[in-house]
Amino acid sequence: MRALPGTRRTGRRARAALLGGAGERSWRWEEATLKIVRYAANGGARLGILEGNEVREARGELFGELVAGPRVGAVGELTLLAPVQPGKILAIGLNYAAHAAEANQPVPKFPILFMKPPSSVIGPGEPIVLPNATDKIDYEAELAVVIGTRCRHVKPGAEAGVILGYTCANDVSDRDVQFGRSGQWTEGKSFDTFCPLGPCIATDIDAGNLAISARLNGRTVQSSNTNDLIFDVGALIRHLSAVMTLEPGDVILTGTPAGVGPMKAGDIIEIEIEGIGVLRNPVVLA
Repeated sequence: MRALPGTRRTGRRARAALLGGAGERSWRWEEATLKIVRYAANGGARLGILEGNEVREARGELFGELVAGPRVGAVGELTLLAPVQPGKILAIGLNYAAHAAEANQPVPKFPILFMKPPSSVIGPGEPIVLPNATDKIDYEAELAVVIGTRCRHVKPGAEAGVILGYTCANDVSDRDVQFGRSGQWTEGKSFDTFCPLGPCIATDIDAGNLAISARLNGRTVQSSNTNDLIFDVGALIRHLSAVMTLEPGDVILTGTPAGVGPMKAGDIIEIEIEGIGVLRNPVVLA
């Protein structure tokens, strides 16, 4: 990887070490798996460390060192926010062969890239707002990569060093816009609330072999594994960083498996990825 000015050379993993006093613990991105959350507090947002169903206060920098302080509360007692505020959201289309087949599209030879704006991001429990009651608006379960280090031209074998971790995503898509009225993928996928992220950022998991599923009102509608990706996480990072600088907090949506389908007001959509958790959002009409 060719480092850019201002790049922090932090690894993707975390080391836990006991500090003297108050039972605080600190982590650097070197060894252990962490689950990092953002939660609402006193009119703002704070970082936390998820340990089982409990959240501890996290002090420090998301892309540097975090110190875990006292218990904040159980997950159910807190309002979780999207675990990251991305500068840009890079999304990949038709990256599972079975999804390309159900869309009657050929398997791509290169990653199909589109973008979603930061204004489309919501967190766990926040409503997905349908712009109208007539358009076909689909859920799409996706593994999201959170970039941890500013980078450009990432070389094979260096991809892990630029990743902070992974979260669940729902690439909500208005098909009437995407394939109909305008025919533009970005427009059809960029409505406010069309990019739920959460519930946490999980570090140091094997992104190449994770079960991924979606449930609509409790019924499983998508079920696959990230080992079915056409272009894996490393290939996507190499491809994208050859085009543009990736910044800490940028998010890459890696594509959705087969089984996409429409949502309507009153539905509950859940995205679950092994090692990360469940992202659950209600669906409402504007």
